[in-house]
Amino acid sequence: MTLYIDPPDWPGHGRMWSHLVSDVSFEELHSFADELGVPRRAFERDHYDIPSHRYREVVEAGAVEVRSREVVRLLTAAGLRRPKGRRQS
Repeated sequence: MTLYIDPPDWPGHGRMWSHLVSDVSFEELHSFADELGVPRRAFERDHYDIPSHRYREVVEAGAVEVRSREVVRLLTAAGLRRPKGRRQS
């Protein structure tokens, strides 16, 4: 099981955020997030939003650090990318 996280470079709601993704399945992603106590409400389309203060904890739990472009590439290659504004089936 490999999960990936990008640096907390994304501003929102007065914080900086990272994106946690799987390149295998959403089930794998949800399982990892559940183990860390990340609430399901943090899941957005194809990733979990992780606040900067939890970044190191997620990496120590096993997430691999990658650049933001790599997150998109991994999701796309796995067929898991769900771009904003597209209807989900």
